[in-house]
Amino acid sequence: MRKISNEEIAALCMELSLLLHAGVGMGDALSLLAEEGEHTELLSDLARQVDDGFSLSAALKESGVFPVYVCGLVETGERTGRTEEALAALSRYYEDRVRMSRRIRSSLLYPAVMLALMLLVIGVLLVKVLPIFDDVYASLGGRLTGIAGELLALGNWLEHAMPVLWVLLVILAVLIAVCVLKESFRTKLIAIYQKRWGDKGIARKMNDARLAQAMAMGMSSGLPVEEALSLSAGLLESDAKGRCLDCLARMEEGSSLNEALKSSGLLPLSQCRLLELGQRSGTGDAVMEKIARDLTEESEDAMDTLVGRVEPALVLVCSLLVGLILLSVMLPLMNIMAAIG
Repeated sequence: MRKISNEEIAALCMELSLLLHAGVGMGDALSLLAEEGEHTELLSDLARQVDDGFSLSAALKESGVFPVYVCGLVETGERTGRTEEALAALSRYYEDRVRMSRRIRSSLLYPAVMLALMLLVIGVLLVKVLPIFDDVYASLGGRLTGIAGELLALGNWLEHAMPVLWVLLVILAVLIAVCVLKESFRTKLIAIYQKRWGDKGIARKMNDARLAQAMAMGMSSGLPVEEALSLSAGLLESDAKGRCLDCLARMEEGSSLNEALKSSGLLPLSQCRLLELGQRSGTGDAVMEKIARDLTEESEDAMDTLVGRVEPALVLVCSLLVGLILLSVMLPLMNIMAAIG
């Protein structure tokens, strides 16, 4: 059975939370959702196991389609008597993840399409237009030289290499299609990226935001900071996960929360101090939710800023390249026409 998506997790957790709040038992709630929604077989199996005496967390683990984080937080909510709060927190967390993923895709789609169109225009100029100008020069007893000659040679090479380029384009299209359709393949690519570059720049800001969201969810469900950190580490990869584990190790060695957060670089310094003050005042969960909101907005603003810089940069580079190609051809032609005239 395929893994359940983030959208489906968010919807399921919210519906279960609302039904529990209305006083419906867990088994009956799952049975109601099985009758009206998707994943009828999965929800029916979960309801059957709960009716047989299994806890919801045990049934989720047994299904094998839910992330470890979902199972762990639901189990924590069951232990603390806050299952409803844990499900509501999970719904908010996965809704935020879905929203951020959509924002990233929409932010990157337009620059990617623009880049492809620019490359197509430049390719047409090199392969189709420059040879026409070369024929004009040949009829006038001259040849394209200098930059124009180098660009003509590049266009000729591209034309001869076109069969190979078409094969590469087809392979690239297939890889993109597989990446879009196969979540497991996409997850592996993301893991490779995160291993090498996943904790720098905007990726670092996004990791901080996801960590803060996960910690806020855990703390709002009744977890202490240490357990929320341990549970959150399961969501992160590479250096980000290492920072989380380093913070836990420092706290186990006796460091204060503020010292451990600062030394490990888990969160920005201002947020570390704010969280410590919240813990001292007994409002750590509310403060953590505010930190999560602030970091999420910061990461989204950073993404918008980057995209805002990429678009004009692409237009500028394309305009310069096209202008260079045309000027390298037209200026010598104007000189020849002036000499003839």
